[in-house]
Amino acid sequence: MPTSPPPRRAPRWPWPLAGLLCTACTASLPNMQGVQHAPAGATAVAPIPITQQLLAEQEAARRRQLQDLSVFAGPAAPYAIGPGDLLSITVWGHPELAAAQLATPGPQLSPGEQAAASTVPGFLVGPDGRLQFPFAGALQVGGLNEQQAGDLLAAKLARVLNQPSVTLRVLAFRSQRIYIDGEVKAPGLQPLDNQPMHLVEALNRAGGMLPSADQSRISIVRGGASYRVDLPALIRHGGDPTAIVLRHGDLVRVASGEEGKVFLTGEVTTPKAVAMHSGRLTLNEALGEAGGVSPVSGDARQIYVVRRVGDESQVFRLDAREPGALAIAEHFELSARDTVFVAPNGLTSWNRTLSLLIPGSLPAAVGTGTGR
Repeated sequence: MPTSPPPRRAPRWPWPLAGLLCTACTASLPNMQGVQHAPAGATAVAPIPITQQLLAEQEAARRRQLQDLSVFAGPAAPYAIGPGDLLSITVWGHPELAAAQLATPGPQLSPGEQAAASTVPGFLVGPDGRLQFPFAGALQVGGLNEQQAGDLLAAKLARVLNQPSVTLRVLAFRSQRIYIDGEVKAPGLQPLDNQPMHLVEALNRAGGMLPSADQSRISIVRGGASYRVDLPALIRHGGDPTAIVLRHGDLVRVASGEEGKVFLTGEVTTPKAVAMHSGRLTLNEALGEAGGVSPVSGDARQIYVVRRVGDESQVFRLDAREPGALAIAEHFELSARDTVFVAPNGLTSWNRTLSLLIPGSLPAAVGTGTGR
């Protein structure tokens, strides 16, 4: 007599494995306070809630950054004569002294400048800042402006001439320069003359900025300190870019737009790197570029922005389910190299943890439970 097969029973999990799964499930549940447990020996970074107060603090920080540019404000000092400058000197009433004299090129000049100086009439300032002139000898004119150098020469000539009238002008400006680097058409040296050189003119002399340039990340290095110039923000807040006056030795660098990307990862529809627009990108815009939070696996309560500031990291957190959260996200401005991370919801975390612990067992258990 045939016997019926015994009823199929659902598999029973071994007790140690069941305990491990319970532990994994508890650990994978979303933390309602947004504070993640750090590994042993690491320092936990408490997320900073993105609120209206934080937006006000960021706006105040941007205004302070614009005020820091006051170091470049103020009238430009007269051009100071230096080594390599070529001078035109006329002593009125004494044509024998005003006769053209070919300058002797100094060793500090480039080969092209030496060739030009050897054919231009004038008096060359030596590497030590001294000028040789008949009846006056060697004069230390380095660091003086045209008026001061002319008065010094007239005082020296007054020993042999009666009330000499001297006109001194700079023919070739070679001693003072600035350096322009980065995303401009013609990077390199730009000489300074007796007209003030402001930032916009310096960029125009370098051929202008390339389409790949990030106008919000222009750096000026002076005296070992670096200052950031955000041209769009400066204009937006009523600033005047022509008030940023450069001086000898300044280094101007225009960053590339490729360096100003923001990275979106985690539970977004399309994880990707998003380029900033003229140095600006809000959290809402970045999420929109990535297709938003995944409706299946993302936890809208846990949207994080990770930012590196010097040697420290900052973590900001947004709960998109709170009233007004989207309006706040629209005004929270991201910085270059920020990482936006959307955490998974509790069910997604549980499934992933289970799959890592017992690969392939979850589908088998589901099939067994349904009698397949």
